Amino acid sequence: MDDTAVTLITIGALLLLGLFTHILGRRTPLPRVTFLLIFGFLIGPSVFDLLPDLHHEWFPLVTNLALVMVGFLLGEKLTPANLREHGREVLTVSIVLVVVTAVMTWGGLVLLGVPVVTALILAGIAPATDPAATLDVIREKQADGPLARVLQGIVAVDDAWGIIVFSLLFTLAGIVSGQGNGATTLLQGAWELGGAILLGILLGVPMAYATGRIQPGEPTLVEALGAVFLCGGIALALHVSFLLAAMTMGAVIANLARHHTSTFSAIEGIEWPFLVLFFLLSGASVERGALQGIGLAAIGYIVLRTVSRIAGAWLGGHLGRVERAHRRWTGAALLPQAGVALGLALVAGQRLGEAGEVIITITVFSTIFFEIVGPVLTRLALGRVGEIRARDGIPGETPAGTATD
Repeated sequence: MDDTAVTLITIGALLLLGLFTHILGRRTPLPRVTFLLIFGFLIGPSVFDLLPDLHHEWFPLVTNLALVMVGFLLGEKLTPANLREHGREVLTVSIVLVVVTAVMTWGGLVLLGVPVVTALILAGIAPATDPAATLDVIREKQADGPLARVLQGIVAVDDAWGIIVFSLLFTLAGIVSGQGNGATTLLQGAWELGGAILLGILLGVPMAYATGRIQPGEPTLVEALGAVFLCGGIALALHVSFLLAAMTMGAVIANLARHHTSTFSAIEGIEWPFLVLFFLLSGASVERGALQGIGLAAIGYIVLRTVSRIAGAWLGGHLGRVERAHRRWTGAALLPQAGVALGLALVAGQRLGEAGEVIITITVFSTIFFEIVGPVLTRLALGRVGEIRARDGIPGETPAGTATD
């Protein structure tokens, strides 16, 4: 068969496999992202080797397409109305949580002997969460109360702050590992961040006023994809952060487009097929041999991220005046980690060679762990503060409306 036939057959089979994982995710305690990663690993070269060699050529394109959409959708949440709705306590907890997670993870990994550059990248990935898994637990258990509302607010903005922190640390990692003139490396880093923000603004302003005119009130799918892909392509051509550029453009459009009833919501409907391919190919990219050499670093990353999430949420909750019983459980409830973390790891992997492969492997391994353990702890946290209303609760849950301290 020619390459086109092989490509179409493979993409079709992968999308149907993604549909199967969706069914599994609804009928088992594990989220569908976990199944996508596991199946991706199984069909990859490390186990059954079912994918054609061509998948190496698609992977960068699929990754960039998926992540530029993710970045844009995160950016459109950064509006004054959205931030006011979530309140001071949510903003305080989310910002402190991101900073503490990054700092503690980096410091701990360096003490464990992990190279500084690798530790910086992993510290930038650590704050990323999985909003879908957290929200799914809240809906499934019909949780309602102060902690549930705080969690929903945090996951709405958490990944946006995480992308900003990752962009800063990724640039810093480039400066630390850069060769040649230090001033030149510093300027390149400043351009990668500043250029991304500038590009997002330059594209976002005209698109805020031009889009949503053909179909009054809401941009069409063609407008949405055209704007997002144009932003991603120009960002890659200019060697600036396409994630930060897309997020900036999303924020600009969401804040300036007064005539939109929904900012590019059409993207949400088409995003999932790209993410299915992205997660499956992410799992397939892990080499079995690489898993044997990352033991201490992977375990250290998991432990440090867990401890720093709990500590950061407690400190942020204290500063944000969150109830004591709730701040104790907020960090544990925010452990799930999935798509954005993998995307950030792959961005690093494309630029860092051998170190990038280590980062991807650690991130995939830890993502599977956090996607299995995280939702369980989210359910436990909501139960401990008495906010679960569904009857099929877990041991230790108290009736809704009460809290244990």
